[in-house]
Amino acid sequence: MAFMIHYYKTHQISLDHSPLHETDPTHYSEREITFEKKIKMSLVREEIKAKAEVYHGDELCQEKSKLLLKEVGLPNGLLPLKDMIECGYEKESGFVWLKQKKTTNHKFDKIGKLVSYAPEITAYVEVGKIKKLTGVKTKELLVWITLNEIFVDDPPTTGTVTFKASGGFSRTFPASAFVVEEPVKEEKKEEKSEVKQVAATAVEVKEV
Repeated sequence: MAFMIHYYKTHQISLDHSPLHETDPTHYSEREITFEKKIKMSLVREEIKAKAEVYHGDELCQEKSKLLLKEVGLPNGLLPLKDMIECGYEKESGFVWLKQKKTTNHKFDKIGKLVSYAPEITAYVEVGKIKKLTGVKTKELLVWITLNEIFVDDPPTTGTVTFKASGGFSRTFPASAFVVEEPVKEEKKEEKSEVKQVAATAVEVKEV
């Protein structure tokens, strides 16, 4: 009888193993947990996108990202990404994301610093500051250091920019090193050309 009870208990545990696997996260495989995390992340991302301004294509994303940096008082050249495919801004929380086709490295010649930008960058922005930054690294003494905060002390063209990382690491540089000249749109160039032509015609008429 004792043997039968022992067998039944053992057999019952064996039968219950499947539902336990479904309810106890410690029994999930690493692959299952990763898949579940991806689903949750995508749901959060879609919720954010639903409330955000979302743009696609390199030209438009370049324009919008630089414009946003200027609006919050940051140098417009802080995020020199290439081949951008998507960017978005959720104004209520200040959450920003930028996507490019692949990781790119950029050297800021004025300060001689190399910075790496991941395919996806996220952050929270506010006036004069970028917080909870992900996807950006700088090279210091042959070691890549992940940055998590950038802020300015004064107006972008006259003040300084400080870069911070976990562990107390920080570096400060002139803000002017991160300001880039934006190309003048063709429409504006054409308008200026037309104005010059009109002015030249007016001069010719006066001379006659």
